[in-house]
Amino acid sequence: MPPTAKQWKRIAEISRHSLSLIVQNRATLERLEQHIEALIFVAESPITLKEIQSCLNETFEVELSEEEIRTGLNQLMERYAEERFSIEIVEIADGFQFLSKGAFHNTIGTYLKQTTQRRLSRSALETISIIAYKQPVTKGELETIRGVSCDYTIQKLLEKELVTIVGRSEGPGRPLLYGTSEKFMNYFGLKSIKDLPKPKEFSQPENSIGEQAPIEEEVTPDSEES
Repeated sequence: MPPTAKQWKRIAEISRHSLSLIVQNRATLERLEQHIEALIFVAESPITLKEIQSCLNETFEVELSEEEIRTGLNQLMERYAEERFSIEIVEIADGFQFLSKGAFHNTIGTYLKQTTQRRLSRSALETISIIAYKQPVTKGELETIRGVSCDYTIQKLLEKELVTIVGRSEGPGRPLLYGTSEKFMNYFGLKSIKDLPKPKEFSQPENSIGEQAPIEEEVTPDSEES
């Protein structure tokens, strides 16, 4: 039985609506880079290629490939690499994030020093540096290297989620083992642990890990803990 006039009218309305959505989505996808840019901007942590792909595919009801997303990302990264921008898109820990360029770190560091009340103390920086290079490491090993108790500092680093418990040692008492977290990687702008500076690269005080990230400058030099 052929459709009635009313049914034909409904079919036509649905078709026009579907066509309108298709045209709208195509027009939107022509601005793919801008949508990727917006996602990277609002993400609280580095956003992965798959997360970008999933979001865009659901939003526009399409099937964008990883290659298409990567192409858009590469074009964005090339644009922000230009000197007229003070920020850039950096790939960190399998994700993408906006970061300020090195040329502006001193200015940003001054601002953060003036406005931020609490940062990692010298004690915390020393402890997290040892953990980063020696991990997995026990509290006892940390205290042997530093020569002071690390209970409070480790607790603060755990609270900030910069270090994590990665297991237990096979030694007497099976003490906890500590290692750096993914948040540590993001915090210091590292893609992997291999990106940590070699010891010879920070043998001078001005080149220490604490000095490389202006956000880590101390507000209260006399304070020992964070």
